[in-house]
Amino acid sequence: MSTNPKSPAGNKVSVQTLQSKKLHGEPITFLTAYDYPTAVALDRSGIDGILVGDSLGMVVLGYENTLPVTMQEMLHHCRAVSRGVSRAHLVGDLPFMSYQASVADALRNAGSLLQKGGMDAVKLEGGRERVAAIKAIISAGIPVMGHLGLTPQSVHQLGGWKVQGKSAQAARMLIEDSLILEDAGCYAIVLESIPAEVAHLISNRLAIPIIGIGAGVGCDGQVLVAHDVLGLFDRFTPSFVKKYADLFSEMQRAFKEYISDVKERRFPAAEHSHAMDPQALRDLIREIEMQGCDYEHDDNQPPRLH
Repeated sequence: MSTNPKSPAGNKVSVQTLQSKKLHGEPITFLTAYDYPTAVALDRSGIDGILVGDSLGMVVLGYENTLPVTMQEMLHHCRAVSRGVSRAHLVGDLPFMSYQASVADALRNAGSLLQKGGMDAVKLEGGRERVAAIKAIISAGIPVMGHLGLTPQSVHQLGGWKVQGKSAQAARMLIEDSLILEDAGCYAIVLESIPAEVAHLISNRLAIPIIGIGAGVGCDGQVLVAHDVLGLFDRFTPSFVKKYADLFSEMQRAFKEYISDVKERRFPAAEHSHAMDPQALRDLIREIEMQGCDYEHDDNQPPRLH
């Protein structure tokens, strides 16, 4: 796993740290980040892990879903986040079609997220059908976090943003896939939008940490999209999200106040402006007058040439 030279020895949250938290019943905290300032704020807050999710396609880039996100876009945002983090565990999403076509693609792209993106681990979606790719990635020394339940890259196959695992048969499939991913070597699994009872069963059966998003309190930890938590994404808010702020409205208020101040010439005020040395200003005016330029001066306004 990659190490960050900015982090004091022993302070970096690792795969082993997360496993220890599971063993001791200590809840694990994850949030997403896609840029440097958010990453700095999260790291300083004491978050356990930061996910650079392909959800950036929707909340940062304005796509309708996560499918258009490319490896280049993921690497760009991973690098920005990694520059702001010294302590938190960093996980980068493998975007759509970066690992589904072949094991070779999966291995190469996973390696890029660590080598070029500065991540500590990668996350990919799917169950038993991803075992070959997962094993190849892990064999290269790259930790893999699984993702089951509502898998956004399969939104069309799933028929939309629907809760998964609601029937007994579907729940059994989720439990089986969780065990398969653990056996394949995943160090943790994200469970998204599944019944809380099913997530609790999986958390109890598996030895690895289970991170829930819309999967109830019985998981070993929780992850949410930071833009949802902060109220920055105005298109919709999933029902499982708790909004801790409404920054979108606050941004609009600040922007409108700025626009009003500029229109009414309240900004910039004197304290926001730079003043010229009085003697230098007099010398400049004298030079201008000698060149025959008309000069209009008002102590309350900047000089104007005509």
